[in-house]
Amino acid sequence: LLLPFLGLLGSATAGKLLVVPMEGSHWLSMREVLAELSQRGHEIVVMAPANTILIGASDTYELKTYPVPFSREEMEELIRSFGASCFSQEPFLVRFWTLLEHYRKSGAMFHASCKSLLYNRELMEYVRESHFDAVFTDPLSPCGQILAVHFSLPTVFFLRGVPCAIDVHAAQSPDPPSYVPRMFSLNTDRMSFSQRVKNFLIALSESFSCNIAFGPFEELASEFLQKPVTMTELLSHGAVWLKRLDFVLEYPAPVMPNMVFIGGINCAQKKPLAQ
Repeated sequence: LLLPFLGLLGSATAGKLLVVPMEGSHWLSMREVLAELSQRGHEIVVMAPANTILIGASDTYELKTYPVPFSREEMEELIRSFGASCFSQEPFLVRFWTLLEHYRKSGAMFHASCKSLLYNRELMEYVRESHFDAVFTDPLSPCGQILAVHFSLPTVFFLRGVPCAIDVHAAQSPDPPSYVPRMFSLNTDRMSFSQRVKNFLIALSESFSCNIAFGPFEELASEFLQKPVTMTELLSHGAVWLKRLDFVLEYPAPVMPNMVFIGGINCAQKKPLAQ
C-alpha cells in the first residue's frame, strides 16, 4: 500500500528562493548554483547593493537592489587589499594584525550595507508579501540570516568558512584545537606539541578578533530582531550548510549531518549538484 501512495505524491515542487549574496569571489560560485536551481524550476530573487561590482542582472533570477552609503571604488579597494594579504609571507603576528584590520574595515562596510537593506521599508514589505520558501545566503555576512530569523524562514548557507569557526560552533560540531587546525595557523592535523600550543592560543584569541569583525552585526541583529543575539546563535538556525570544501584538499575535521561538502562547485569540470 505504501509504494502506490508514494507514487501519487510525485516529485517535489519548485519553490521561491530569496538570495542574499556576498560581494566578490563568493558570488561567482553561488551564481553557478543559482543557474542550476533556476533550471530545476525554482523562482529566485537576489537582493544586492545598487553599486555592486560583480552581481548583475540575469535570466536565471530577478535582481532587486538597494542604495548603500559607500562607493563601488571603496568596495573594490577593500577586495583588492584583502586578496593581496591572503598571499602574504610575513610572520604570523604581522598577518594576524593585518587580518584584524581587514576584519574591521570589511565588517564596517558589510554592516552598513546590511543596515541599508534591513531598514529599507519597501524591500522588507516585498519580502513579507512574497512568501518565500527559504533564504540562500553566505553567513560570512549574516544579513541574509537576520532576514531569515525575522521572517521565520529556513536557511541554506553557502560558504567556504567563517572566521573563528563560528560556523562549526553554530552547527554544534566538535572543534578541538588539539586536533583541528585553526584558520591561518598553517598547521596540519598532525601537530607537534608546540604547534598544538600555538593552535590553542590562536583559538583563545578568536573571541577577541571575531568581536571586532562581527560585534557590529550582533548589535544590528539584536536591534532589528528586538532581542539579544550573538553571531553563533544567529547562525545556529541554519537548516543546511553547503560547504565549498573537500577533504582531498582540506584537513579532516568532525562535521554534522546537515553539512554537505560541495568542493569544486566553482570548477569548469564539476560534479552535478546533488538533489
